[in-house]
Amino acid sequence: MSKQHAELMEQKGIKVSHQRLRILDYLEKNRVHPTADMILNDLKDEMPSLSKSTVYKTLNTFVEKGVLRELTIEENEIRYEYNLQDHGHFKCIECGKVFDFEYRFDVDDIKELKGFRIDDKNIYFKGLCRDCNSSKVM
Repeated sequence: MSKQHAELMEQKGIKVSHQRLRILDYLEKNRVHPTADMILNDLKDEMPSLSKSTVYKTLNTFVEKGVLRELTIEENEIRYEYNLQDHGHFKCIECGKVFDFEYRFDVDDIKELKGFRIDDKNIYFKGLCRDCNSSKVM
């Protein structure tokens, strides 16, 4: 487990536990924008006592304290990510993978948003990823 993760949790006022450390470690190493169920399934063999409730509570705490971001690309699915930097997302409609991409714009330059308070910035694209698109062409 990462000492850096334990320090981050302490700084954010989050009680450090083995399960929380492992979930955060998993998210840092698996930047696949997993759902809570994906995290539970991937960690269940390693931590048989890990419950769905613990995963959800941990993720909600991490989001609330600014350690993770929630992504809601599809209305019925919440995904989580460790990357807090501004960036966009592309979801493949074929394989379901979510990819990060860089974008550069300043919301202060958008005249229609003058005077608005921006709490969250998200840009999402959907379509076919490179692999799925090339397999359709063949």
